[in-house]
Amino acid sequence: MKNLEDLNNTVERIGAENNKMLNGIDARLEELEKKYARGGGSLTADDYQNSWGKQFVHAKVDELSQVESLRGKTSMEVRAALTTTDTPGDGAAGGLIVPGRDRMVGMPKRRLLIRSLLSVVKVDSANSIEYPELVGRTNNAGMVAEGAAKPESSLQFELKSVPLRVMAHWMKASRQVLSDAPQLQGIIDNELRYGLALKEEAQLLYGDNTGQNFNGMIPQAADFVDSLGAAAPTAIDTIGSAIHQASLTDVPPDGIVLHPSDWWKMRMLKDVDGKYLLGDPMMALEPSLFGLPVVLTQSINVDEFLVGAFSEQTLYDRWTARVEVGFVDQDFTNNMVTVLGEERVGFAAKRPEALIHGTFTPA
Repeated sequence: MKNLEDLNNTVERIGAENNKMLNGIDARLEELEKKYARGGGSLTADDYQNSWGKQFVHAKVDELSQVESLRGKTSMEVRAALTTTDTPGDGAAGGLIVPGRDRMVGMPKRRLLIRSLLSVVKVDSANSIEYPELVGRTNNAGMVAEGAAKPESSLQFELKSVPLRVMAHWMKASRQVLSDAPQLQGIIDNELRYGLALKEEAQLLYGDNTGQNFNGMIPQAADFVDSLGAAAPTAIDTIGSAIHQASLTDVPPDGIVLHPSDWWKMRMLKDVDGKYLLGDPMMALEPSLFGLPVVLTQSINVDEFLVGAFSEQTLYDRWTARVEVGFVDQDFTNNMVTVLGEERVGFAAKRPEALIHGTFTPA
């Protein structure tokens, strides 16, 4: 009887303490409901620290476990079912839900492939690159009789110099953004580098050799002359004739640069039976014409083409594209940083005669 009496006393004591705890939670819920009824806004730090869920979970675990061992139970009454709605009212908990954050969606980027056609050389010199260029030869090779003097041949060299140019741009960003959003820091890095690559590709094609501009390939290329004279030539015929012209320079052509619009005009050409000339549309066709790869880029103008020996042209890399961050002027006191992207490169069209540039003439 003594043990049974002690057990009853323990159960009564646990029940009283649980009722006291639940009464406190009930009062807290009533206070929160009044706050929301007054338009009180969001929960404070104290609300989170003393929320009903936290109080319930962190109740006297040992005593609750004793009740469970006695086949007892503890419970808590919630006045309204909690929902994810944002509409004010009983149980509205939508304001407590924090949305997920995915990576930022950037602007589309053009595929930049002109650099991949060229010979790229890393250099360490400061301002320019010099290289000797063979500009002439006298070939007196001939048949020689026994004991006769051998004829002399000669070569003429010219020393060429290529200046190294700096491409750069910068933008401002807040220190908080760079610290709190690493994704944004990466986007800034990528956008700066992309901007440099975009400018580099335009310079490689159209640089006019004035000021700090490259001496680009198109201004130095030979003009297209249709020596094959196909009747009512298509764009494909024009490219074939340009390849033939480049081949006559004794420097084998290895690539073709086209605007995507011009390529797709060719791709859509059909024969008299309605079949596509460049292959069935169901085929995964890598752009190529007459065995040469076709590089598609919007950096070249529509209705223009460039055919030739691109591997004979050289891009000199002094500084690979890089991004640096630092304080400039009032950045430190304004909680800002300056993000700089730059590269230092030079370009030499060593075989410009092996580059053929022209325009498409509508059939």
